[in-house]
Amino acid sequence: MGRVTRTADLWHHYGRTRHTTDRTVPERFFWSWGQDSGPGAEALGDVTGRHAVHLAVHHQPAHITAVDASPAQHAMASDLYGHLAPRLRLLHCDVAQHLHTTAGTYDVLYSVFGAVDFTEPRELLPAAASALRPGGRLVFSTLSHHLGGAPAHPDVQYTDIGAKTPDGEAATLRRWVLQEHVWTKLLDEAGFTRISTEVLPGGPGPRAADTLLVTAFRTGDLRMA
Repeated sequence: MGRVTRTADLWHHYGRTRHTTDRTVPERFFWSWGQDSGPGAEALGDVTGRHAVHLAVHHQPAHITAVDASPAQHAMASDLYGHLAPRLRLLHCDVAQHLHTTAGTYDVLYSVFGAVDFTEPRELLPAAASALRPGGRLVFSTLSHHLGGAPAHPDVQYTDIGAKTPDGEAATLRRWVLQEHVWTKLLDEAGFTRISTEVLPGGPGPRAADTLLVTAFRTGDLRMA
């Protein structure tokens, strides 16, 4: 593997083809890995990059904030959907830091194979709990197993996955692929209750994967790690 500087944007190349060929607002909101089945925005309850745009346009919440730590992804989102401000607010920052500075602000937080997958959960989940109002909801979809079929980890352990720096040098990203009971324990320790999980079966294909859909609610009396 090549060496990577701390500031390398490992999401630089992601989604660039779609950015040049598809500038539409998605008509549907999917949680599944294949983006073709399972529940839609109703999983977020009464308050309801591309998923945020769908919510902003089709469900018209008071406001929605989309956070991305990648300069390239933020720039592409701003180019495609910046015109939806102020209903849609696009932020370029570290998600855990943002959540720590917005205590008691959000009714709903969600991640579709996003920040929850790629951020140390013992850091992110307590930050998410603190950013939610009491009774607020966290919903996220994550891999139920590793791509290729290897089982999810039975403890809090990350997997190195391949990535590229902006100049094409080989690198790795940390991804947390955890079993249901591990996510449940982490959420409980972070101050969530009414935790539920559902496995959405994947379709055919070499990169098909089952999806773990998780819903949890912030308790009124928050226990911080």
